[in-house]
Amino acid sequence: MLQPEIIITEDGSHTLYIPSLKEHYHSTFGAIAESRHVFIEAGLRQVLKNNTAEINILEVGFGTGLNALLTILESNISGPSVKYTALEKFPLEQRLWSKLNYPEQIRDEKAEEIFHLLHQSNWNTEKEIIPGFFITKVERGLEDFQASGMQYNLIYFDAFAPDVQPELWTDEIFRKISGMTAKDGILVTYSCKGSVRRALKAAGFEVEKIPGPKGKREMVRGVKF
Repeated sequence: MLQPEIIITEDGSHTLYIPSLKEHYHSTFGAIAESRHVFIEAGLRQVLKNNTAEINILEVGFGTGLNALLTILESNISGPSVKYTALEKFPLEQRLWSKLNYPEQIRDEKAEEIFHLLHQSNWNTEKEIIPGFFITKVERGLEDFQASGMQYNLIYFDAFAPDVQPELWTDEIFRKISGMTAKDGILVTYSCKGSVRRALKAAGFEVEKIPGPKGKREMVRGVKF
């Protein structure tokens, strides 16, 4: 299904475009800018304020590895241990991910090495990327994933858009996510559709609309109560 093409977004960073789905992996207004706004600023930084020892993160859609890369660089500043679980049904081939320009665009001396380690780590096996940051990449979709009792403090819900991947935006899926989310845990997503907000509320999240990244007026943040 996936035959992505690399394109350049407005902030100079790459994203992938899938012609068969007419869908981009990130915003064409800026891949790095969107990831920082939606997942780091609205999600990770909020969680880091209240968790200084260890945080558990679930990413729905590992994709290009951009969210994981930015998470490592951000959490390394603040210091807590991070357990990061990333789900991906269709892992990218090396010929694609190795051409993505995130390390150059981020301009952090550790970014290139970390980015390669993220992609080269084995699937379905925990790997310590830097001291205190452990990632487990799981080669399956959310619908087939079992958390085995893990409670996540932060959910990056980065699936393709609801009209492209409707099976991942259902009441049932958000109830499943709720069962994996710790009390006061945060879910962030770029989508602000009414159906998404209603599903999150029904699943036990307090939902707020907050300013979105460039090109999107609003996004959603949910807090598990």
